[in-house]
Amino acid sequence: MAARLVPEIYVDGDACPVKDEVLRVATRHGLTVHMVGNSWLRFGGENPLIHRVVVPEAPDAADDWIAEHIGAGDIAITADIPLAARCLESGAQVLGATGKAFTPENIGNALAMRDLKSHLRETDQGGNYNASFTKQDRSQFLQALENAVQARRRVT
Repeated sequence: MAARLVPEIYVDGDACPVKDEVLRVATRHGLTVHMVGNSWLRFGGENPLIHRVVVPEAPDAADDWIAEHIGAGDIAITADIPLAARCLESGAQVLGATGKAFTPENIGNALAMRDLKSHLRETDQGGNYNASFTKQDRSQFLQALENAVQARRRVT
């Protein structure tokens, strides 16, 4: 699939802590944002750039919608590693909420670590530790998204 001339941003929205940052960058560049979740997300007011997508409350419904609609050159925002892998297969760029880029080179390791941590949790050998989301994470995300949009704009 050929890359879009203007990238669109797809957000796995139910638990995304950087919605406001996505809106800031999208507004600055005039980019469409697809905010996908299982419930109506109060976000962005009546901003015409925001396309709210409410999917059924089924496992992976939001992930499936994003994976079916995202294209080459688009940008996905997700913490879901299997969804990140699916988006990469479509030629999209993928960022986590801390600004960490998922790439074809690192997605295999990310999937393996996810599976290992899941196995450890299931066998009560791993803690349920999730680092708190910091101002630095938010700042790094904002910069990473701006860089991703700028890089994509240079390509077109």
